[in-house]
Amino acid sequence: MRFLLFLVLLAPALAAQQKVTPAVPFGGIYDVPEATVRPDTSLTYNFVVDVVTGSEEPDSLGEGLYRVARMVNLFAVGGIPAEKVDVVLAIHGGATVGVMDNASYRERFGVDNPNIPLIRALKEAGVRVTVCGQSLLGRGVPTEAVLPEVEIATSMLTTVAMYQMRGYGVMQF
Repeated sequence: MRFLLFLVLLAPALAAQQKVTPAVPFGGIYDVPEATVRPDTSLTYNFVVDVVTGSEEPDSLGEGLYRVARMVNLFAVGGIPAEKVDVVLAIHGGATVGVMDNASYRERFGVDNPNIPLIRALKEAGVRVTVCGQSLLGRGVPTEAVLPEVEIATSMLTTVAMYQMRGYGVMQF
């Protein structure tokens, strides 16, 4: 009975909590002030992210890019200043087509590219966005169709290896 009463009293508080987007206006997250394990504000966080997951449907955001936005927002809500978080994306595989300009994307899929505002928001938040040149060629995406905000890399493998050798942590989304 006490547990039921606890749930009844707790439910409105949980329902009232809103997601926040402190650094990137995508990838909303919850602030958890009660958390005892939080990012260490004395550290600098350097990540190279292997972004391979695209979207299920052409009119949906790429899942990997969305997770990067969540990660950037989580560090911001954790009190880490933007200048202490360095994120480099190495986009490839199923996420490759998400970096196409709108005209090329619309020609291929019949809809506008929903990833463009997200990519621009990530860039504004200081994220370096690269795409694998091997994936572009392998998926028939002309280099001219790549958004100007996105840098073309020789490959995802060389990008991840180079940043890993520079001490960056590796994540995969």
